[in-house]
Amino acid sequence: MIPYARTVSDPQADQQPERTHRISVVTPVYKGEHTLPGLAQEMTALMGEQVTPDGHRWVLTEWLLVHDNGPDASADTMAALAREHDFVRPIWLSRNYGQHPATLAGMASSSGDWIVTLDEDGQHNPADIGRFLDVALNENAQLVYAAPTNEPPHGALRNLASKGAKWVFASFLAGGAVQTFQSYRLVLGELGRSVAAYAGAGVYLDVALGWVVDRISHVDVELREEGGRPSGYSLRRLLSHFWRLVLSSGTRGLRVVSGLGVVFGLAGILFAIYLVISVSLGRRTPEGWTSNMVVVLLSTGAILFSLGVIAEYIGVAVGMAMGKPPYLIISDPGNGPLGRRPGSRSIPR
Repeated sequence: MIPYARTVSDPQADQQPERTHRISVVTPVYKGEHTLPGLAQEMTALMGEQVTPDGHRWVLTEWLLVHDNGPDASADTMAALAREHDFVRPIWLSRNYGQHPATLAGMASSSGDWIVTLDEDGQHNPADIGRFLDVALNENAQLVYAAPTNEPPHGALRNLASKGAKWVFASFLAGGAVQTFQSYRLVLGELGRSVAAYAGAGVYLDVALGWVVDRISHVDVELREEGGRPSGYSLRRLLSHFWRLVLSSGTRGLRVVSGLGVVFGLAGILFAIYLVISVSLGRRTPEGWTSNMVVVLLSTGAILFSLGVIAEYIGVAVGMAMGKPPYLIISDPGNGPLGRRPGSRSIPR
């Protein structure tokens, strides 16, 4: 008989405390000269073993600050914090790559059981990290996103555009597990580092996470003000951000085009039938107009449908170029952070 593992209750295991979860925090830095010192004070307050509201133990092992070559003196601030605090690890990029590549660089350099990503501007309260961990462990989730309970501290126009972009993504483009997302997130460390290793240039981080993550959950958080600094996103950068999301989503958007082709083709056929019946009944139509309309509708449908088919082949190449893995091997989940439960253990039978 082939042995296999099952989870059973064990009296001795009931007495064993849950092991402490090690958490790495990754913060991409672009304009953090004035906001990082305040954030560092909050991080320092989390040093030493912490206990979540549900009683899970965790410890902040490292805070990775990824310098994305912004226009201010963030580099000096990061260097000063690294000299002052042993848990601060600066990561230096060669040039400005953008928030998502910088975040991936930090994730690739992390070592914790879990990775938390949060912004530099003070919107995200590090004190909420324990609640993220509770949701992950209680719901056996590999990825937990913040679900803001208030409006983000941006302008009304940007908030509206952000909601619209996420609605378009969730309605038409989302093909993986990720439907809604936020830059404040907790992900299983092994998965996060694997995504950072596989992901290619230009990929949208949350789309890449959706390729490999099975279970996702959300935790309610309140967003804070941005620390009094101007946003690092211009309209051009925001549009580029959204376009990266569209392109990372693969061929789902182009499948909509293919679907429109089918609709136009059917409309052409139905219109042709209608015109034949009209002529049979003696109704007069302008000479040549009938055939022109039928040809236009059928040709448009054929062109759009053909584009959709071609897009499927291109999508295969795009997925490979972006680093979408055909599979991902991980360690035994029972031995990882999600398997650390007092009162159970894996035994062969």
